[in-house]
Amino acid sequence: MSNYTTVCLWYNVAMRDAVPLPHPLPEPLIELVAERFRVLGEPMRIRLLDRLREGDASVGELQDALGASQQNVSKHLAILHGAEMVSRKKQGNRTVYSISDPGVFELCEQVCGGVRRQLQELDAILQQPSAARG
Repeated sequence: MSNYTTVCLWYNVAMRDAVPLPHPLPEPLIELVAERFRVLGEPMRIRLLDRLREGDASVGELQDALGASQQNVSKHLAILHGAEMVSRKKQGNRTVYSISDPGVFELCEQVCGGVRRQLQELDAILQQPSAARG
């Protein structure tokens, strides 16, 4: 079991039992969280996760859906698999990928909510008369 899996299991148990995360966060946990953000910091990986949200897909299907090269898709899927965000299984002569950690979408929704708030604030500023903007 990877360190990431161990921390996630601990986190899920803590959340189910309403045990708050420790503060300050232990250094190993900080490193794992930072690594998760690094994995999600690549737009192609977010595109892959978003497409897999629709259902399982092979590398070829993902390649066609995203208009990316097989090599590029495979490289990013390997990273997502290593981070345990996607799983893979053999079906005949092809490998099919699926979401193994739906929590990534909760994180994306949180980020999108923050971006939406920022855009609303910016829009409100831009709607003000120029003299009020100062």
